[in-house]
Amino acid sequence: MSNVTVEATGETVGEAKWAALRELELRHPGLDKTAVQFEVVSEGERGLLGVGYEPARVVAMAPADAVEATAIDESDAAGDLRALLTRMTHVLGVDGRLDVHENDESLVATVTAADAGLLIGRHGQTIDAIQYLMNAISHRRGDDPRKEIVVDAAGYRERRRATLESLALRTAEQVRASGAPVELDPMTAVERKVVHLALKEHEGVETRSDGTEPNRYVVVVPAD
Repeated sequence: MSNVTVEATGETVGEAKWAALRELELRHPGLDKTAVQFEVVSEGERGLLGVGYEPARVVAMAPADAVEATAIDESDAAGDLRALLTRMTHVLGVDGRLDVHENDESLVATVTAADAGLLIGRHGQTIDAIQYLMNAISHRRGDDPRKEIVVDAAGYRERRRATLESLALRTAEQVRASGAPVELDPMTAVERKVVHLALKEHEGVETRSDGTEPNRYVVVVPAD
């Protein structure tokens, strides 16, 4: 069975391996990374004061059956998201599969990995920071049309949804008891929608979104 191969260079063997793997994933988004093998062609030479420098050179090889037969047609925004997250997961030391799904409203990137906890972080701080950064980059770049970016791993977002719904209900009771509005922390549009829907039929309170992207937040106020 023939192999799919990519050759890449880097200042170190490790960087060359990452570059080769990233190129394979960009060409074949369905790649099974666990099946990839590397051949070190050259470990490179650092040279003296920059003289005689030669980069490390590596060939990455994957069996044809480790690559999806059908190429995935991605938008530029989806491809950029895949490339950025591939680099981030590499830096964090997370070895897994990255899938990007796109619809009319959002881009959802899902990481499947045994060590997904490294990507999620304590109380979701790492994955939330990555998601915030991805949305901020998209916002500043002015992607047209701009789509909400969701980064998920190991079902974290579903657990986050349950947490947001619980927060929404607690906040609603606080507002009803005090009669004063409460501002929640900044959230993505997807998360704000969860709060709005959770309180849509809740008696005695209303919700609105204030602020500007990417720092918009939900305000829960007493109903008129």
